[in-house]
Amino acid sequence: MAKRLISMMVIATASIWALTGCNNAADSVDATDQTPEAAATADSSTPKGESAVDTIDWSLVDSGEKPADPTNYQYPFALDSQNVRDYADYFKVDAATAQHNLTISMASNEALSKALDQLSETYVSHELTDGNEMTLIIHTTPDVAASRYDYVLSDDFAKGLVLPIVIQPDGKKGDAKAHGEMAE
Repeated sequence: MAKRLISMMVIATASIWALTGCNNAADSVDATDQTPEAAATADSSTPKGESAVDTIDWSLVDSGEKPADPTNYQYPFALDSQNVRDYADYFKVDAATAQHNLTISMASNEALSKALDQLSETYVSHELTDGNEMTLIIHTTPDVAASRYDYVLSDDFAKGLVLPIVIQPDGKKGDAKAHGEMAE
């Protein structure tokens, strides 16, 4: 049972990588690739020794949905389903939390893709926390301001459920290994 849940999580992670792209070649920019105008703009925009801090514009991420009441929500997973029981056992949470987290995790790409539209080259990695409150943590380069936002999902699968998003400018890479390096 737990092995099947882990397999589902690996597949979900792989699909997120496929959607967001996992090409690390774009992470490094050769100085010769910059135009003189771009180099001059970058040099003159900040005082020597300081770096600019970008902030994410949450109004561009906002779905426009109103938050739903999770206690009366019609979840796509039954409270007593095998998936919910497996998740609850594996992450040591109650069935209602497992049901809620499973639904949010399946719809989290919606929020992630909107945030990535603004983060582009500053994106490093991301993770979903498991436990009593699922949170999408997006790790960025240090030139992005730390922030937090409660994203209301708009997709029919999880419409109205809230996914907290935290931007952490710590440059932390994820723990996942490259394709072919994962343990069986």
